[in-house]
Amino acid sequence: MELPVAFEVGSLVVLTLILVADLLLIIKRPHVPSTKESTLWVVFYVTLALLFALLMWVFAGGEYAGQFVAGWLTEYSLSIDNLFVFVLIMSQFSVPRKSQQKVLMVGIIIALVLRGIFILLGAAIIEQFSWVFYIFGAFLIYTAWRQAFPGEEHEDEVKKESFVVRLLRRTIRISDEYDGAKVRTVIDGKKVFTPMIIVFAALGVTDLLFAIDSIPAIFGITQSPFIVFTANIFALMGLRQLYFLLGGLLDRLRYLHYGIAFILAFIGVKLVFHAMHENELPFINGGEHIDWVPVISTWMSLGVIIASMVVATVASLAASRRDEMRAPTPPRAAQAVAEEKGAPAGVDTKPEEREDRSGA
Repeated sequence: MELPVAFEVGSLVVLTLILVADLLLIIKRPHVPSTKESTLWVVFYVTLALLFALLMWVFAGGEYAGQFVAGWLTEYSLSIDNLFVFVLIMSQFSVPRKSQQKVLMVGIIIALVLRGIFILLGAAIIEQFSWVFYIFGAFLIYTAWRQAFPGEEHEDEVKKESFVVRLLRRTIRISDEYDGAKVRTVIDGKKVFTPMIIVFAALGVTDLLFAIDSIPAIFGITQSPFIVFTANIFALMGLRQLYFLLGGLLDRLRYLHYGIAFILAFIGVKLVFHAMHENELPFINGGEHIDWVPVISTWMSLGVIIASMVVATVASLAASRRDEMRAPTPPRAAQAVAEEKGAPAGVDTKPEEREDRSGA
């Protein structure tokens, strides 16, 4: 079975309308979403992705549906990893928390545009040159190694300003203070850019780097440009709410990069195997296909992706829980716990604590 054209066009129209509605909602009511609101939005987008997979199963069969779910989960896991960098960017440039929703939404739109371009280029290259899978596979294996063993200076490298950001600082006038989420403001009667232009530039460069990593990964699961693009859309939708939902939990996912590295390495090996099956390079096996290489099915890929993320997440949370149990309770935290439970009768409190409690 093949995906009907009407289904593809209709899906893209509906997804575009959802993204536009989400953007208008942010513009109309900028705020810091609560945990409950963020959770409901994340659940909504995940449910939407699963319903889309079900519709794909009905219209085109289980193989296409499996490719979409595997691609979506791969991109979703990579997107969660992207949140670490988004947190660093927001912190580095001191973005006001109330404006972070709009900043994230702009970053998501930039990511969709860049990934759309990469998908079209990737599909055209794959159509003409099957040997490119050798390059994609080797690149993903290399990326997996860097993901698993980033080195001590990895975070410092992420925090370094990119060439684009440094160029902006040198060529245009930028104010010292933010003006909400505005890119331009007026100071002393003159229009100048706000630091928000630097944040958008940093997000754009970051999204470009992520696209270079993620697009070869998903092409290792499916060669359908439609599935590749929709998997990226569903992975990015809800990323804004996931940013606020996870919050400090990101620091606790210490082994997540190992799970992502394993997924990238697995897909890299799968791409190399696929290239060997389709081999046309004259200096490899005389230009003939290599039939003895094992075929990795879509469902096996899906199982490996899910298992990798579950193991990495559970191991991370277990390690964080173990560290919390071993760490001594700070005196101030212990005092806060005692006050919450109610101080015993006759126990005096410090003057500033009495003022805090009476003010509450």
